[in-house]
Amino acid sequence: MAVINRVAGFAEEMAEWRRHMHRNPELGFACHDTAAFVVARLREFGISQIETGIAESGVVAVIEGRGEGPVIGLRADMDALPMEDASGADWASERKGATHACGHDGHTAMLLGAAKYLSETRNFAGRAVLIFQPAEEGPGGARVMVEEGILDRYGVDEVYALHILPGVEAGGFFTCSGPIMAAVDTFHVDIEGVGGHGAYPHETRDPVVAACGIVQAIQTIVSRNHRATEDVVLSVTQIHTGTVDNVIPQTAYLNGTIRSFDKGVQEMVHRRLREIVEGQAAAYGVDAELRIEIGYPATVNDAEAVRGAADVAREVAGAAPVVTDRPREMGAEDFSYMLEARKGAYFFLGQGDAPGLHNPAFDFNDAVAPVGASFLARLVERAQPAA
Repeated sequence: MAVINRVAGFAEEMAEWRRHMHRNPELGFACHDTAAFVVARLREFGISQIETGIAESGVVAVIEGRGEGPVIGLRADMDALPMEDASGADWASERKGATHACGHDGHTAMLLGAAKYLSETRNFAGRAVLIFQPAEEGPGGARVMVEEGILDRYGVDEVYALHILPGVEAGGFFTCSGPIMAAVDTFHVDIEGVGGHGAYPHETRDPVVAACGIVQAIQTIVSRNHRATEDVVLSVTQIHTGTVDNVIPQTAYLNGTIRSFDKGVQEMVHRRLREIVEGQAAAYGVDAELRIEIGYPATVNDAEAVRGAADVAREVAGAAPVVTDRPREMGAEDFSYMLEARKGAYFFLGQGDAPGLHNPAFDFNDAVAPVGASFLARLVERAQPAA
């Protein structure tokens, strides 16, 4: 792999940083120890323009290049997942109920690697803005950082992010123009009936039967209300009701997820959910309330940014593939908020054969960290060549 020689030279140091973060995962906005670790490394690199406490524990650092020029933002997420570590690694999580099963420890280590190189060489014009973000796994640290003005305050012109991807060739790059990750919404349905004895259902208004009717009818949204060429997923993921075999319960609860790319499709799903819940509730003689939580928007890559970043990827990938027409994913990503505010692109970096993301056995492949760090650094150098 044609990584930058200097970056390859401190690959083991990047692995040490990454493994430290894997041992000490943090959740949501409370990434304070991780942020302190990041700041300590940045200061070691000689970077002095550092802002902390953004979105509670986010960090932004600025590396000044040689003279005036554009401003490129590079983002890494820092938070872990609320699950146990089953990786079996010597550096497994030491914090119960938290582990880096989505590779954010690797993302942060790669951005630190790029920061170390760029701060040493400064072979670019303008500025590199390094964004270390909490709460990607929820409820959306990127949104808060944008709302707190980091893109405006630091004059960011374009923004890029890299995410590890297991199951594809290690060191390869994968992306597409336009939507690459879906918008995600969550729906809740609370059903209120009349409970009673299981032997006398005629004296009740059964919320269990109503819940089953609602779930069945919801399936027609995807199968009958949208064009087959437009991607949408609607999954009921929870049904909770009842306590014992001889009691018809008073209430039932449904919950699920909606994934879409097109705002028109998203609005159609919301409308049909309301119509179905109201209609089924009337049919079964119960009361039902639908609540929809609007989540992350679709992650949409700028075509020009993809072309330029793909050229950079080809420089550093060596023999590994660089794929720019990868099918879009139904997963969601809060980097979408930054791409709504600025042009840029989101790339996947191949991890090789490994357990999937969000699997408790997942562990970042340290061998690809120099590839990712080189890509991030060369993005800045290529987009902002020094005079």
